[in-house]
Amino acid sequence: MQAAETTVDPAEVSKFEAMAAEWWDPNGKFKPLHMLNPCRLDYITRQIAAEFGRDLSAEKPFKGLRLLDIGCGGGLLSEPMARLGATVVGADAAERNIPVARIHAEQSGLEIDYRFTTAEALAAAGERFDVVLNMEVVEHVADPLAYLTACQQLLKPGGLHLCSTINRNPKAFVMAIFGAEYVMRWLPKGTHEYNKFITPDELCDLIERAGLRVVDRTGFVFNPIAWSWSLSSRDLSVNYVTASVKPA
Repeated sequence: MQAAETTVDPAEVSKFEAMAAEWWDPNGKFKPLHMLNPCRLDYITRQIAAEFGRDLSAEKPFKGLRLLDIGCGGGLLSEPMARLGATVVGADAAERNIPVARIHAEQSGLEIDYRFTTAEALAAAGERFDVVLNMEVVEHVADPLAYLTACQQLLKPGGLHLCSTINRNPKAFVMAIFGAEYVMRWLPKGTHEYNKFITPDELCDLIERAGLRVVDRTGFVFNPIAWSWSLSSRDLSVNYVTASVKPA
């Protein structure tokens, strides 16, 4: 277990702890995530519904599903999943995020099990889930393969793993680092490190090596004219998401 814990990068954790109080400010340091969230939720809900045969028009379509939001931050994804009926565990290695998430969930009348812990610790404790949301985390860990292996271990057979990150190419550098951190100042300088970005082919290879089967990869595309995000099956040049399943 000691070796597994090395996937947490203390320097990365400290960055997000410093911003914890701003999670629910749509115009604060997490503005990019607030803008992206509707697009992320569209993808997430449709993938879960398709994998588990759920009707999204139902009142609580994800009732009976146990879901882990790893790297949950302030709960931007955990809360909508709980509203859709899932039993949600939100986990984060940045301790200061957890009380922020708990208070907001309580104010929203939602029951979410938020924990200051890691994927490796949850796996070692025998926790298992139908769905693991692993969104915008893998580019911040020290050992992506070990981390993804822990995520695989957290899934029940037939479970669904959704993982998003940032591509590694000049366009991604301009958009995700220079644009977001230096021009728009949406994020503090140094939030992302270019050498930790992962190409879609690299991520899919890591996911497969971790023991999962990739079933989809889709791009999140920002339109600066419409000032909105959309899904694209062809454009994975900057932000993108993958869906994979654990063999039954």
